[in-house]
Amino acid sequence: MTDRTPLALLPGLLLDADLWRHQCQELGDIADISVADFSSQNNVADMAKSVLEMMPQRFALAGLSMGGYVAQEVMRQAPERVERLALMDTRACPDEAEVVSRRKGLMELARKGRFKGVTPRLLPMLIHEDRLEDKELCGRILAMAENIGRDGFIRQQQAILNRPDFRPDLARITCPTLVLCGREDQLTPVDAHREMAAGIATSRLVVLKHCGHLPPMEKPEETTAELRRWLTEAD
Repeated sequence: MTDRTPLALLPGLLLDADLWRHQCQELGDIADISVADFSSQNNVADMAKSVLEMMPQRFALAGLSMGGYVAQEVMRQAPERVERLALMDTRACPDEAEVVSRRKGLMELARKGRFKGVTPRLLPMLIHEDRLEDKELCGRILAMAENIGRDGFIRQQQAILNRPDFRPDLARITCPTLVLCGREDQLTPVDAHREMAAGIATSRLVVLKHCGHLPPMEKPEETTAELRRWLTEAD
């Protein structure tokens, strides 16, 4: 198949290309996939610029969590280049004060050399409780965090803290948009996705049952099926 859609996949905080392993394996027949690397930038504007630089003139764009913030920044910078958008386990609104405080505290610990990546204690925030005994899944998550490392973690948290409020921009999004999340996502709840979907006239909301913050890994078949539908459905 020669007319594959260029597709940019954007990972979240302390995540890398392994987040999208199943999608990269299963969507190659219809998509020419590139996975962004956000380990070196410290603001979403530069992250978005790196995506625009690595992709051709027109492409489909899917981002999870921090990757969703970057995807929304791409839409601010160059909406005419994005033919389809997927926002997954993310939000358009800024963090609440409590979350800002927690992020700053984790950054301070990391600067003092106490960076532990994703610890087993943090895993319940990321995945459904029934998956906590899945050693392969948990091991992949821990390995990605270790790969990004302390300095990358600090830069990514800085980018997240300083991101703009994207809610005023939602109405400007006019391309086919998939808004997807896990029903049990503790970090970016379903209500945040309902808000985004309500603000984007061309959106479709999908909530995956029995799933936390990482649908591409927790529910890979369902997530890939939804992305395939999104990539192939008529405008």
